[in-house]
Amino acid sequence: MKTIRTLVVDDSAVVRQVVSGLLERAPGIEVIAACADPLLARERMRLSWPDVIVLDVEMPRMDGITFLRQIMEERPTPVVICSTLTEQGARTTIEAMAAGAVAIVTKPKIGLKDFLLESGDELVAAVRAAARANVRHLAARAAGPQQVAQKLNADAILPAGSPTAMVKTTERIVAIGTSTGGTQALEQVLTGLPRVCPGIVIVQHMPEKFTAAFAARLDSLSEITVKEAASGDRVMPGRALIAPGGRHLLLKRSGAQYHVDVVDGPLVNRHRPSVDVLFRSVARSAGANALGIIMTGMGDDGAAGLLEMRQAGAHTLAQDEASCVVFGMPKEAVKRGAVMRQVPLGQIGAEISALRR
Repeated sequence: MKTIRTLVVDDSAVVRQVVSGLLERAPGIEVIAACADPLLARERMRLSWPDVIVLDVEMPRMDGITFLRQIMEERPTPVVICSTLTEQGARTTIEAMAAGAVAIVTKPKIGLKDFLLESGDELVAAVRAAARANVRHLAARAAGPQQVAQKLNADAILPAGSPTAMVKTTERIVAIGTSTGGTQALEQVLTGLPRVCPGIVIVQHMPEKFTAAFAARLDSLSEITVKEAASGDRVMPGRALIAPGGRHLLLKRSGAQYHVDVVDGPLVNRHRPSVDVLFRSVARSAGANALGIIMTGMGDDGAAGLLEMRQAGAHTLAQDEASCVVFGMPKEAVKRGAVMRQVPLGQIGAEISALRR
């Protein structure tokens, strides 16, 4: 595998120093430059174009979003956003994701050096995932801390089995799981849905605080209602609930109604929220009344849960490789026999709408 040539752009000298050091120590990654702002980065890129850019969004002279849009128009390149963990930073970062960024790595306002050192694995993984991303899809759509020591499965949150799954009814549920490239993919799917569509529950791998801004953006663009999920929220037609960053999302059924619980717990498949946890809860509570969809993303989170959904009688789909930014999660689900059909991204909205017929 060729060396991943990386450019770091951040106005903080500490961030540039620490991030560059972390990446340089990772096998297969080379930092070709660390620049204080996009204008300096532009000068450096004229000499040598990077494979991946690690980019801050709030900088003097030129903000990261403007720079990102220019890059995507000129020569689409994988970008990892390194953003401050604040409400304002979250809103700005969601704009950057919509403009074509591949992933988010968060940084606090204080304790920055220690935080970045502790989150080195997350940063390295994000850069490696970005290097494999199909940025052609991200550019086209834009034009329009994890633990790694132990990999838990969904048993850590919810036991296997389906004690509450009901026989098939007219009330249908759609469960979607996605990761790298998923913010843009979900925007395409949800903004194309009619106001009357099945209730939707979603896990998008995303840090705490960012999911609220992400849901608000999608709500402003869509006919359906989109919100960050809270415990007790009803799952109903015309509404999509997105798992909060840093917490797991569970589907529950009470009589004829579905609702969600938002719970704490350990990382599952190194993620919180985890797609496997959501899919298992949907298999248990909705069974054959559900449609499970696994979309673009790195890793295997969701593959086991989607198989449980299929075994419980649910219909299951995967986004096809040609339309994925990263085909990791769908590929693993296909490999395990969890997927009934693979469909292009542009067809997923129609599949959801057809569920009510």
